[in-house]
Amino acid sequence: MREIPAAKPRVCAVSFLNTSPLVWGMVHGPQRGVFELDFQIPAICADHVASGEADIGIIPSFELTRQELEIVPGTGIACHGPVRSILLISKRPASKIQRLAVDSSSRTSVALARVLLARRYKTRPEFVPHAPDLEPMLQIADAALIIGDPALHIDPATLPYEVHDLGAEWVETTGLPMVFAVWAGPKEAVTPEVIDIFRESCRYGRERIEEIVATEAPRRGIAPELVRQYLTKHIVHELGPKDYEGLRMFLDAARAEVPVGQAAR
Repeated sequence: MREIPAAKPRVCAVSFLNTSPLVWGMVHGPQRGVFELDFQIPAICADHVASGEADIGIIPSFELTRQELEIVPGTGIACHGPVRSILLISKRPASKIQRLAVDSSSRTSVALARVLLARRYKTRPEFVPHAPDLEPMLQIADAALIIGDPALHIDPATLPYEVHDLGAEWVETTGLPMVFAVWAGPKEAVTPEVIDIFRESCRYGRERIEEIVATEAPRRGIAPELVRQYLTKHIVHELGPKDYEGLRMFLDAARAEVPVGQAAR
């Protein structure tokens, strides 16, 4: 592992399960203590990087339409099919949704919902921010967008509603992966040494999935098999050229569909 300057870079990570392999080395492995780590929801990570409170953060991809940031290449959060943790749950056909209650903790997920509803289902509903609680959301809207760990606590097969996995729908619509988040920061913060450490931490975590399952499943109240499947079958952490092609397509679509300065409403 290369050396980095004595002053610890401030890194804002995400508290969702899907980030665990990315930071496992920074928390439990050889990269421990290299960074000053803070855990937040994705939207707050983006704000901390924008304000200078963090040098590098796990940034919702949508934020790249609004901030000029340098991506830490090679690692992130993506899917090549169903993602399982971004669910649009609707009382009516997607093309008939007029009001959508959204958990706005991830700007990328909200922007993705807006893009897919507009381009795949030809509808542009009103977006209403709401805490991630399904039944109250469906009391005030036609559909609900549930993301992250709250979505993993829902069994789609048991619901009497339409359930749309937005990762799967993006891949079906475009033929490309969907990248939900990347490590990014100001250009001067993304040095070769820092890039190496982020990649090494990711590799360390990916090699210790069973350790992550044993730790995170009981802590989060999610079945071990679902945690294992989620981290090995649904989420992709090591990104390549196709992932970045998908990212560029998503950013172009988001710029076209999301009002300037707006993601959730």
